[in-house]
Amino acid sequence: MRKYKKYILPYLAAFILGPLMMLTEVLGEILLPKFMSMIINNGVAFKDTEYILKMGILMLFTTVFMAVGGVLGSYFAAKASISFTSDLRRDLFAKVQQFSFKNIDEFSTGSLVTRLTNDIQQVQNVMMMGLRMMLRAPGMLVGALIMAFTMNARLAVIILIVIPLLTGAIVVILTTAYPRFTFMQKKLDVLNNGIQEVLMNVRVVKSFVREEFEEEKFSRMNGELKDSSLRAMRIVIATMPVMMLAMNVTTLAVVWYGGNIIIAGDMEVGSLTAFTTYIVQILMSLMMLSMVFLQSSRAMASVKRINEVMNTDIDLSDESASHKDLCVERGEVEFKNVSFSYGGSRDMVLEHINFKANPGETIGIIGSTGSGKTSMVQLIPRLYDVSEGAVLVDGVDVREYSLKNLRDGVGMVLQKNVLFSGTIEENLKWGNENASMEEIKRAADHAQADGFVSGFSDGYDTDMGQGGVNVSGGQKQRLCIARALLKKPRILILDDSTSAVDTATEAAIRQAFRDELSGTTKFIIAQRISSVENADRIIVLDEGRIIGLGSHEELMESCSAYREIYETQYGGKEEAVS
Repeated sequence: MRKYKKYILPYLAAFILGPLMMLTEVLGEILLPKFMSMIINNGVAFKDTEYILKMGILMLFTTVFMAVGGVLGSYFAAKASISFTSDLRRDLFAKVQQFSFKNIDEFSTGSLVTRLTNDIQQVQNVMMMGLRMMLRAPGMLVGALIMAFTMNARLAVIILIVIPLLTGAIVVILTTAYPRFTFMQKKLDVLNNGIQEVLMNVRVVKSFVREEFEEEKFSRMNGELKDSSLRAMRIVIATMPVMMLAMNVTTLAVVWYGGNIIIAGDMEVGSLTAFTTYIVQILMSLMMLSMVFLQSSRAMASVKRINEVMNTDIDLSDESASHKDLCVERGEVEFKNVSFSYGGSRDMVLEHINFKANPGETIGIIGSTGSGKTSMVQLIPRLYDVSEGAVLVDGVDVREYSLKNLRDGVGMVLQKNVLFSGTIEENLKWGNENASMEEIKRAADHAQADGFVSGFSDGYDTDMGQGGVNVSGGQKQRLCIARALLKKPRILILDDSTSAVDTATEAAIRQAFRDELSGTTKFIIAQRISSVENADRIIVLDEGRIIGLGSHEELMESCSAYREIYETQYGGKEEAVS
């Protein structure tokens, strides 16, 4: 409740003070035509200057009262709507952060960005408009109707004919608008996905000279968004002419019929002037309501998309975990008859995986592309859940740990190295936000990164730029290894994380692992035999199955697939590469 405390006051102000201010504005708008009627009928008729002055001052006071009410009502409406959507955006982002990889796969990145920005903005706009108009418009409608019937019931019957016709038109417009706005938001998703893809891979685009192709592709997506937006906005465009036609026809009917009543002597000129103003107020209130409802149809399309994210069931959670307080202590890892598939598919990526890694062991994992190497290690920190079997850490099923404690005990350098905007020091502190500079330099030294970082003019204060664009692929890999080492994990997973470094640097990193991380269980995925041949044991994967398990020497004798990889890389000569 405490985290919502700062939003309670703006909400109360909007829903209490805001409506009160709106009522003062509505009251003024209803009274002004009556005052004008009194001036025309009484003051002008009898040339009473004092009466005109008194009523004029009263009208001025009412106008000032209206202005104050309108300004304060708008302020509180803005305060509440902005605070509400800020709260909603934060909660939506927190929900996305809880997503598993499987959940994220269900939504495109561009779609999530659209929902966090544009969709929430639509909710904010309609909430702000609603807080202002959903009280003001009905208040004007009811008040003006009462005043109109009080002044002349026969003349007021005209508006009772127009209101049902306008209501029917509004219903037809809203029914047509909702699916069009939904389709428009989907096209915005597609456009955002395209923009993100091009900007993230701009170097590839330029290296293949595909700028013209991407421009044409973007033009096509942009054109589709434009067409869907115009199709939706035609409804908005059609609303105003319909409402203005109804207003003008009604006003014309009132003036014509009212003029005949005046000629007959049953109504004064001032009363007709005031009555016409009330008719305009009634129609304006209906117009405001139609605009609120029209914007609401767009907002409802956005709300539905937001709810799709908020109502997504998180398939990875630790709510039912029986050992939430347990931490990874020894680093023992065991796979018990593990099978796994993505998204519940029947096509298994891994099948019947069985092995045990003792604390402090180095396990090499090698195999052809698509054999399931990355999928297997992602089951250890529970980035995905097994489809069958169990993964045990320190003898406990990973599903029985809290996600925080489990992942705190596992350091992982993913196949795709990612750095964030900020300094090198800030990036490395992702591993341990409380790490001292001495610890940072030590981890960087073990990852063979301290040398090139110290060579930068700003050292560890060097700004990385978005995604680490100002360092090479090999430097980025070493910084990511240093970041993982700062966690001081009991289990360290390196997913092909030295592929961009030279063999000498890789050998130095392996030596640092042996010397400094002797108590850490290490999983090293690699394409090169030299990266894993000194491991305690090597797992050979092929099409999701283990076809070889043992030391380098054992596999050279017993595993033909491993031997073929070795001979391919070293030309059939069995020589140590370290």
